[in-house]
Amino acid sequence: MKARNILYAQSGGVTPVINASAAGVIEAARRHGERVGRVLAARDGIIGALTEDLVDTAQFSSQDLVALAQTPGGIFGSCRYKLKGLEDSRREYERLLEVFRAHDIGIFLYNGGNDSADTALKVSRMSREMGMSVRCIAVPKTIDNDLEGTDNSPGFGSVAKYVAVSTLEASLDVKSMASTSTKVFVLEVMGRHAGWIAAAGGLVRRRESDPPHIILFPEIPFQEQRFLDAVDDAVDRHGYCSIVVSEGLRDAEGNFLSDAGTSDAFGHRQLGGVAPTVAALVKDRLGYKYHWAVSDYLQRSARHIASQTDVDQAFAVGEAAVDLALDGHSGVLAGIVREADEPYRWSVQPVPLEQVANHEKKMPPEFISSDGYAITEPCRRYLQPLIAGQAYPDYGPDGLPAYLEKVLTSVDKKLPAFEL
Repeated sequence: MKARNILYAQSGGVTPVINASAAGVIEAARRHGERVGRVLAARDGIIGALTEDLVDTAQFSSQDLVALAQTPGGIFGSCRYKLKGLEDSRREYERLLEVFRAHDIGIFLYNGGNDSADTALKVSRMSREMGMSVRCIAVPKTIDNDLEGTDNSPGFGSVAKYVAVSTLEASLDVKSMASTSTKVFVLEVMGRHAGWIAAAGGLVRRRESDPPHIILFPEIPFQEQRFLDAVDDAVDRHGYCSIVVSEGLRDAEGNFLSDAGTSDAFGHRQLGGVAPTVAALVKDRLGYKYHWAVSDYLQRSARHIASQTDVDQAFAVGEAAVDLALDGHSGVLAGIVREADEPYRWSVQPVPLEQVANHEKKMPPEFISSDGYAITEPCRRYLQPLIAGQAYPDYGPDGLPAYLEKVLTSVDKKLPAFEL
């Protein structure tokens, strides 16, 4: 069997562990020896694939790969560049296949979320249409945990751990000062349509008095007076109120409370700023002193507090993507299957991309309490194993994480320049 060259690309918002998936891909390919030729990586995701800006991963030593798996961000760069349908973007899909031919690519691994799964599916179809034998595998990644076809998405577990820890620590701070100072704290987390990240804050709450006292999910329409009554009640009973709010919080009419009025390259509304909106409402209507914080990039780059489960799964889906392609699969996602909660067991299995692309996994109703402000025990059982274990990076003598920084050299181009 002819050795197959691999092209790997990272897409969309990066995570604390997407580089662990990259390390999994590279290590798995090296283990397969003569069955795999070169493993190339596209700079800045699909943009690098289109512009033929490719990196040969042979320049990574074994020690580099260990460090890579501990490093946040995306080592090869990522992008928010959406390929439309085959008819609308046919020129771009044909260019991708030209690059595949030029560099003898037999396997395309796209590491991303919903939109990336859609692109991988379209590339798979296009390659078949043009008589090319390119096996396309989607490698799951999204901190929002809204990707169908997988029990959970690599990247989410570490963000969930960061949010839970931050909720606990900030709440202890507020509780200490509540008698004479701040009584309300609002933490804004990511999550456009699905409240998985906000739900993670609920892992802190074991007793009725524990924070967070209120979680605001995008799945539950915001009711102003009901919310204010809940804040007032928490302050009255506990002396303070700790709140976790998803950026995707909507009112009864379905409008985002934090819509910035712009959209990204995927057509998603730009969000952010719901925490100050909610905090100002508390101040104006109830008069309580408040503080708010927006976790933003901090939550998705906090590799120093990553979940061991998350790191293991991120690496495993990268490995599995290579194995699936070499076993003849194409047009599938390397999806995580939960086999048991206690003890937690999981495996990686192929899932047809038709079941993944353009689907969105929201919080099921049974995971949200009847009052809409907390998580339920089934939700806790789902979330708890995903934040389990510590995966601290190595630290240097300066007291900072020893993250990998490497100047990457691109391979020679073989095709004419391509204008995006």
